[in-house]
Amino acid sequence: MTRNRILIADDQPDILEALRLLLKPEGLEVETAGSPGAVIRAVGARQFDLVLIDLNYTRDTTSGTEGIELLEHLHAFDSTLPIVVMTAWASIELVVDAMQKGARDFIQKPWDNDRLLAVVRRQLELGQALRRSERLDHAGGRTPEVIAASPAMRPVLDIVQRVGPSDANVLVRGENGTGKGVVARALHAASRRAHKPLVTVNAGGLSQSIFESELFGHVKGAFTDARTDRTGRFELADGGTLFLDEIANVPLAGQAKLLRVVETGELERVGSSQTRRVDVRLISATNAALEDEVRAGRFRQDLLFRLNTVEIRIPPLRDRREDIPLLASHFLRTHAQRYRKPIEAFDTQAMKALLDHPWPGNVRELEHVVERAVLMSAGTTIGRSALGLQAPAEGRIDDMSIEDVEALLIRKALVRYDGNVSRAAEALGLSRGALYRRMQRYAL
Repeated sequence: MTRNRILIADDQPDILEALRLLLKPEGLEVETAGSPGAVIRAVGARQFDLVLIDLNYTRDTTSGTEGIELLEHLHAFDSTLPIVVMTAWASIELVVDAMQKGARDFIQKPWDNDRLLAVVRRQLELGQALRRSERLDHAGGRTPEVIAASPAMRPVLDIVQRVGPSDANVLVRGENGTGKGVVARALHAASRRAHKPLVTVNAGGLSQSIFESELFGHVKGAFTDARTDRTGRFELADGGTLFLDEIANVPLAGQAKLLRVVETGELERVGSSQTRRVDVRLISATNAALEDEVRAGRFRQDLLFRLNTVEIRIPPLRDRREDIPLLASHFLRTHAQRYRKPIEAFDTQAMKALLDHPWPGNVRELEHVVERAVLMSAGTTIGRSALGLQAPAEGRIDDMSIEDVEALLIRKALVRYDGNVSRAAEALGLSRGALYRRMQRYAL
């Protein structure tokens, strides 16, 4: 796993060493610079995840002029780079000036270790979210594109175009793998919040014990493992968009607190009584029938009303087969470039196989199949055999591995219940979460 790289700039070697020793146990790769010129050279040569700079250097020890000039240069070079400034000569005017010039936070010397570490962690998370959002929103110099030409997808494209620029909360519905995340990114990119982070949370992967900490954050000492303050996803998304996937899996206790944030924009971190305000647009997604969950008492009706100010339903891939050639060609170009393969097209039989397949895993399964075919193919064309779409013969089950049998049963259940994960899980004797994990394992 790649470690985050931090650049620290100060003209005092003992300060640099103290900060290096403080940050190194955090698993960070720390580099140091003793002057503004050294900072500019380092940033030009390597990518950093955060820069911590002093505002005062040898030329002028109290005004912060050198640091402000450096800050402006760094922000112009990379507006997504988190920059934290520090100085022993703090003033309200200097703080305001630094923030206006692009600083994300401010540390006063002598610093408090816990606060400095909390600021670094928060800005690293924010920087990652912002850069991820920018990569998605501006890939190829264009906003994220929902690849579709089928009649079934026209209502989706129309709603994205009309609702994207607003701040309305949106509920995106569709089977697993239909592209709910792609629609969420397109909505964010079309909004006035596009320059702010798009933060994603998969509620299906959060247990009740960590849900509140993940979304709302916690303070040091709130529970046994809370050794430092933690910024929640709502605060990370402040000013931007929070995409809450698998919203049906949010525990009831968490739904009440989620409703409060949606209604008022107010929250408290776990273990704290301090109320914080956030400005977040919420996009939610689910493949569950939330109305059934409401009737069963597992989902709050008032929360559902707040989430689906606007609702978008994405049809399964089997109902939009006109999009299969477009999507397959898109994935082919993407993965051929990624793996540096000279593949340009599918042959006739391969495309027929793609069009005939039922695609229980929808667009996600299609991408997995195309990626595998790119890896397995030689030459410039993908043939049918490279797709690996032949279903295992049931009469040869003795020759199949446990994984093959399990994947086959899951595919059959998903097809039988039209992609309804809840019903397929019940038929297979699995929980929704267990079935999701197996679907991810088998790329369904």
